[in-house]
Amino acid sequence: MQNRENFADDREDISVSIAENREEGRSQLPSSLVWAIATAAAIFFLCSSLRHALFQSTAFDLGIFDQAIYLISQNQTPFSSLMGIHILGDHAAVIYYPLAWLYKISPDVHWLLLVQAVALSLGAWPTWSLARLAGLNQEQSAAIALIYLLYPVVFNINLFDFHPEVIALPALLAAILAARLNKIVWFCTAIVLVLSCKAVLSLTVVAMGFWLFFSEKKQRYGAIALLLGAAWFLIASQKIIPFFSGSEVAGVGRYGYLGKSVLEIIINLILKPQLVLGKILSFDTFKYLFLLTLPVIWLLLPFSGKLRLQYLTALIPALPTLLINILSDLSFQRSLAYQYSVPVIPFLFLAVIAKEETRKREERKGNKEEDKANKQHFLTWVNLPQLKNFRISQLWRGIQLPRIMIMWSLIIFLLLGEYKDFYLYLNRLDTWQATREAVAQVQPQSSILTDNRLAPHFAHRPIVKLLSQISPQTNLAEFQYILLNLRHPWPDTEKLGDTLANQLKKSPDFKLTYQKNEVLLFKRIPD
Repeated sequence: MQNRENFADDREDISVSIAENREEGRSQLPSSLVWAIATAAAIFFLCSSLRHALFQSTAFDLGIFDQAIYLISQNQTPFSSLMGIHILGDHAAVIYYPLAWLYKISPDVHWLLLVQAVALSLGAWPTWSLARLAGLNQEQSAAIALIYLLYPVVFNINLFDFHPEVIALPALLAAILAARLNKIVWFCTAIVLVLSCKAVLSLTVVAMGFWLFFSEKKQRYGAIALLLGAAWFLIASQKIIPFFSGSEVAGVGRYGYLGKSVLEIIINLILKPQLVLGKILSFDTFKYLFLLTLPVIWLLLPFSGKLRLQYLTALIPALPTLLINILSDLSFQRSLAYQYSVPVIPFLFLAVIAKEETRKREERKGNKEEDKANKQHFLTWVNLPQLKNFRISQLWRGIQLPRIMIMWSLIIFLLLGEYKDFYLYLNRLDTWQATREAVAQVQPQSSILTDNRLAPHFAHRPIVKLLSQISPQTNLAEFQYILLNLRHPWPDTEKLGDTLANQLKKSPDFKLTYQKNEVLLFKRIPD
C-alpha cells in the first residue's frame, strides 16, 4: 500500500511539474535576455552593414537575392542575371515575395541585413522558452539562450551576405515549442514559414515530423510535418525548380558520384550504401562534427553511466542536413563560415536542453543520497584533499555552472568566429574611396559588368553580371558600364580582369571615364 501511495504521489508531482513547465514556457522573457537579444541583433546588423559598406559583400549570395527581391518589388520578373535563371529556379524560396514588401517602402539592401540580424538573434527566445518548458531554472535557461547567441555559426552566417534560410532557424525552434504547447495553428504557420525559405528544408521538416511522431509521441504534429514536408519536397524539386530553371536542382552536381537527379541520388543512397561509407567515416567528417558540436560539447556529453543517451534523439531532424553536407564534393559545405549548417542548430540546442531535462528526471527518481555524495565529493575536490573516491561524473556535474558554460562558449566563439575577416578588409581600404567615387558615376538602371565584390552595389537593375560569366571573346555590347578593381580583384577572375582592362583601353566602343588607385570605370560610347 505504501508503494502505491508513493507511486500516486510521484504521478501527481510529475503532473504538477509538467503544468508548471508549460506555464514557464509561455512566460515572458527576463529583461536581461531581452537586452541581450536586442544587443545581438544590433551587433549583427552593424557588422554585416559595415562589411557591405567596405565593398566586401558578394554577388553570391547578397547580390542575387537583392536583385530578385528588388525586381519583385518593382512588379518585374525576378530573373537573376547573375545566375541566368528565374529566382524560383534556384531553391524555390517563395519567401522572396513577402520580403519584397519591405522594398516597396524603400528599395534598400539593408532591409535584408536587418531581417537576417533580427531572425538570427530571435532564435534565443524560443530556445529560452524550450529550456523553461523542460524544467530548467531561469539561470540555466538564460545561459543556454546566451550560448545560442555566442554560437559561432550564428555570427558567421550573419556576416556572410544574406540567406533566406536564416528565417527558418527561429521558425524551427518556434514550431517545436508550438508542438509541445499543443498550439497547432502556430505550429502549421511555423512549418509553412520554414518551407518557404528553401526547398531543401523540406527534408528537415520530414525528419522533424518523424521525430515528433515516434520520439515525442506528438502524432498529430508529426503527421502534419511529414505530410507538408514530403509534399513540398516533391513539388519544389520535381515541378517548380525544373520549370523555372530548365534543369535539375542546382545542388545535384555536388553529388555526381551518386546520380544525376534528386530521385536517382535518393535511390542510390538506399540501394548502394557502400558509395557513401567512405565519406561518412572520413577524417573530414569527424572534424566537421567535432567543430559543429564543440561550442556545446560539454553539455552534450553525459559523463555519467546512469545518464542515458535518449536525449540524442533530438538530433534526428538534423540528420538530413548533416548527410547532405557530409556527402557533398564541396568542402565548404562542411565549414562553419557558411550557411549550410543552419538547420542543425535548432536541434543541437534541443539536444542540449533534453540532456539537462534527462539529468533532472534522473535526479527526481530518488537519487538523493547519491546527489549528497556528489556534492560532498565536489566540495572535497575544491578543498584539494585526497581524490581517492572522486569520479569524473561528479566533477562534471560540479562545474556545469551557467557562468562557466558561457565562458566556454565565448572562448570557442573567439576561436571559430569569422569576425577576424575584418582584419583582411582593412588591408583593402586603400581603394575604398576610389571605388565609392566610381560607383557614384554609374547611372541607375544601366547594365554593368563587374566582379563578385562590387556587384552587390549594382543589384537594383535588370542586368548586372560578373566577370566569371564572360570570356575575353564575349561580345560586351549589352553592357553600358564595366567597373574593375585591379588592385584588389576577386581571385577567381584576376587574370580575366587584367586582360579585359587592356582590351577595353584599345576598344573604340568604350571610354575610360574614371581611373584612380587601379579602380577603372569604362563607359560605352553611344552609337
